Amino acid sequence: MRIYLPATWPMLARTVSTGTFEPLGGTGFALTPKLRESYVSGDDEELEYAALSEAARASLRLLAVEFGLGEDGTPPRRVVVAADTDDVTLRPDLDDGAVRVTGPVPVAKIAAVHVDLPEAEHAVREAAGVVDKADLGDLDAEFLIGEAEDFELAWYDPSELPFLVELG
Repeated sequence: MRIYLPATWPMLARTVSTGTFEPLGGTGFALTPKLRESYVSGDDEELEYAALSEAARASLRLLAVEFGLGEDGTPPRRVVVAADTDDVTLRPDLDDGAVRVTGPVPVAKIAAVHVDLPEAEHAVREAAGVVDKADLGDLDAEFLIGEAEDFELAWYDPSELPFLVELG
């Protein structure tokens, strides 16, 4: 199953040094049966993109925590790690596309890494600051989230991960 794992730049750096990706709380997103049911139409590619988008929003939540802890060295970029693994359980109690990952994900199972480019940093920092308000229905906050989501995530091959972290 292709899963999408929310991350931050420091999490990528740890992945390079340890050879495994540690999903925070084991939470990821995937094209689950419940996610498929929640859409009236859409092919697998469109629904996979919906799962990726949920992971990108979860990355904003991780960034909000890091910024709140004073982690000023963290680049304000959403990060999503795409991996292929069957070591997951469905979590419909959390969200339509939520899954729980069992343990760390070896780099060999990573299919791609999706990251914001530098031009998205301002919008991502603003969005991370209001993501909780957006979750509670604040329309101004949702607008700022939308500004960040207007930036497409760049795709990187897993073999590029060390170079990506070094350039970050």
